[in-house]
Amino acid sequence: MDQSVAIQETLEKEENCLICEVVSHSITESILLGLVESSKEHAIFIYTHRRMAITADDVSLEDIVPVSLDFAVVEISSPEELAVVGADTRVRVSYQEEALELRLPFGSHSRLFLSEVNRAWSDACKSPTHVPTFEWINKYHKANKGPGVVKQALGTTFTKLNQHRKTGLSGARSPPAQNEWQRSGEMSEPLRDSEKSDQKGSSEREIGSNSGTQKSRVCPSPESQAISRDDLVHASSHTTSNKAQILTMPQFNLRDNLIRCELLKNEDLYTYRENFSLFLGTYNVNGQTPKESLSPWLSCTLDPPDMYCVGFQELDLSKEAFFFNDTPKELEWTKAVSKGLHPDAKYALVKLVRLVGIMLIFYVKKEHAEFISEVEAETVGTGIMGRMGNKGAVAIRFHFHNSSICVVNSHLAAHIEEYERRNQDYKDICSRLQFRQLEPTQTPLTIMKHDVVLWIGDLNYRISDLDVSNVKELISKKDFETLHSYDQLKRQIDEEAVFVGFVEGEIDFQPTYKYDTGSDKWDTSEKCRVPAWCDRVLWRGKNIKQQHYQSHMALKASDHKPVSSMLEIGIKRVNSEAYKKTFEEIVRNIDKMENECIPSVTLSKQEFHFKDVKFMQHQAETLSLLNDGQVPCQFEFIQKPNEYTYCKPWLTANPPKGFIAQGGSVDIDLEVFVNRSTAPELNSGKEQIEDILVLHLERGKDYFIPLTGNYLPSCYGSSIRSLCHLRDPIQEIPQETLRDLAESSGDENAVTVEKPLDIPKELWMMVDHLFRNAIKQEDIFQQPGLRSEFAEIRDCLDTGMPDSLPGSNHSVAEALLLFLDALPQPVVPYSFYQLCLEGCSNASQCEKVISMLPRCHQNVFNYISAFLRELLKNSANNRLDVSILATIFASLLLKSPQKQDLAEKRKTQEFFQHFLTQGSS
Repeated sequence: MDQSVAIQETLEKEENCLICEVVSHSITESILLGLVESSKEHAIFIYTHRRMAITADDVSLEDIVPVSLDFAVVEISSPEELAVVGADTRVRVSYQEEALELRLPFGSHSRLFLSEVNRAWSDACKSPTHVPTFEWINKYHKANKGPGVVKQALGTTFTKLNQHRKTGLSGARSPPAQNEWQRSGEMSEPLRDSEKSDQKGSSEREIGSNSGTQKSRVCPSPESQAISRDDLVHASSHTTSNKAQILTMPQFNLRDNLIRCELLKNEDLYTYRENFSLFLGTYNVNGQTPKESLSPWLSCTLDPPDMYCVGFQELDLSKEAFFFNDTPKELEWTKAVSKGLHPDAKYALVKLVRLVGIMLIFYVKKEHAEFISEVEAETVGTGIMGRMGNKGAVAIRFHFHNSSICVVNSHLAAHIEEYERRNQDYKDICSRLQFRQLEPTQTPLTIMKHDVVLWIGDLNYRISDLDVSNVKELISKKDFETLHSYDQLKRQIDEEAVFVGFVEGEIDFQPTYKYDTGSDKWDTSEKCRVPAWCDRVLWRGKNIKQQHYQSHMALKASDHKPVSSMLEIGIKRVNSEAYKKTFEEIVRNIDKMENECIPSVTLSKQEFHFKDVKFMQHQAETLSLLNDGQVPCQFEFIQKPNEYTYCKPWLTANPPKGFIAQGGSVDIDLEVFVNRSTAPELNSGKEQIEDILVLHLERGKDYFIPLTGNYLPSCYGSSIRSLCHLRDPIQEIPQETLRDLAESSGDENAVTVEKPLDIPKELWMMVDHLFRNAIKQEDIFQQPGLRSEFAEIRDCLDTGMPDSLPGSNHSVAEALLLFLDALPQPVVPYSFYQLCLEGCSNASQCEKVISMLPRCHQNVFNYISAFLRELLKNSANNRLDVSILATIFASLLLKSPQKQDLAEKRKTQEFFQHFLTQGSS
């Protein structure tokens, strides 16, 4: 998930976060690094954060490191670390007399981050006579409590640079060398793992420099060339012909892209299949700690698997883990897995990824480790408002030899009736989970763009249309075939609602949920859950055979039973001689091309119109480009004069740049999506759905593509004051009236024709609906609703039809949270934020601040607080408490105008808690 958006929200308009990187610091905290550019000067901003950074509220700026002549970044990984596939990269960032050691997670994103830092550093070193002023960062130092905050906040050891110089660091201030590529069709391969491990002495050297590098073989020429390690961090290529290296090196030009395209097209000429075994395991541990050996589950096969992918759900059920991505149980379960692996083989841990309680661990036999490359991990939360990762997925993708594999571990929505919500979770995961590629011109990889996709987890699909007694009777008869016909997942797959193209093996084991913890007895609680196969393993791809699919009744720690599947997968391996011949033939053909030809494309449409655009409703049109020229071409949407980006913020082109082979074509999705940032000006009419895209061809001409559309105003993204002055639905109000209201929104004394409403009618409709229908609803404000139902609720509020709100209680609850989140000025206006922090510990002072708010804002605050107090009176049913409600609503009602550190976040919660306790006015 790209967290640079959160950093961007803390910056001024003329400042731009180019790229960010998450750096693990401890179990309870991690660091977020952002490379920020302003006026051609660069600095690394260091933030702390305790949960997935989605908005500025989630991060806290701790320090800033200017990228200048006094800056250096040096890799300090040991030779032993370099030899481990999947190991983190240790670097030292230094400025003047201080240094900070960081551990960057393994993957292409870290390499891309280091590459961007190198570029910024190189630019600073190119003009040593020009001394940058960095005046733009002074305001941040004033906002913080002085320099050096990182030392105290993170407990990081800073050391004098001259101490490092004594240990052999030399030339730390010299600019990084730029990568040079051979242009004769020759491409280099990275160091083999064996070559890395043979290196002696310190591996400390500058990222991006040529110092400390070795020679590696070049294909097809026998000549060798020095390789810069930041291009090859853990790339783990292992034959001169490995496509994983050849096809994903950064900074490809047109020629390289064509070679890559032709190699992919002719892959069958130089690859062959070899079978490898992969063990898949999934276990919902219900927040328990590992109390028993996992060997009966993980070592259940006679022969040791070549690879393991082990997934967990509900690793930690504590409230702290629910709202923040922190848990000590990660280490406990990782150790238990390591001890439970098959004893007849030695394994290397390649990657671990976790989102709250959803965790995926990837192990490989040590003899296969060198053939693993391009390892990436991503997460996506499908919890309420996309913030909470109690539901969602984690995924790891990698190359093994020449095959691409993606493994997904997901935990979908609970409750027997919520199968549509589970379907939506699946679709959200498929669309939102994307892996960044090394080559920027390539679009991010989605789950389905892999040779093999393996999907495991607590999918939570249940048994429908049978009561518990009938289910248990079929289980006692071991009539799993009949029982499976009532399985929701099977029915949804048969209807092609989810998992299209996936395969699941025959289920000949009893349901894995729900048991009394510590036993094999079915649920004896008051709810008496109907047994179900919640825990599943599915796959998608060719040349896959399942060796077994079973549950493991011996493990009793949880209310679920773990499930395992052993797959035999035909992996593509490279024949070196065949590859070399194919490669040389491609290069010869390219040399015959007449590169003087001017590239050209034909556009499928010359202009686009988006009709009836709505808040948070995605619309897309497809622009097809056909390369009708005589040569391949590269395209890119470019910025117009005096504009920061190539398009308006509500528009994206996917992909924004790319490569088209001769005679080939590419489809570009032009997507419109209005969110809380862009809605206010569209609602008021200050901004229109209008833009012109400039499509540029390298060495060719530019094409101008106009886009138009109409936006339907919404209460979402409209101010409280404006809505209080609207007695009719917003879409019945003339645009001029909405514009006038927006322009006078800051003037409380503006003359109005009639008395305004006490609170917006839209807010009243949602709260009233919840008060009448959801006061005892279990997990209200903690379980997401359906997106289709949110659309119906939004349309009802904006048009007045129908008279009552549609949708489930959870959908209405989430619609209320989205309404508050989209307000241009929060319920407690920004100008009162500091007063709230100063008086947060004094109840009477807090009430005094609220009494000072504009009347409509004050009414809304008191109305929401009174409703939440009513919810708390029914906490035995809805499972809410003051802490949960304060955490959710304080971040929506009291927003920081700039940034919000953890201490401020806690103060806002303390402030709001005064209004949630019994007896508060």
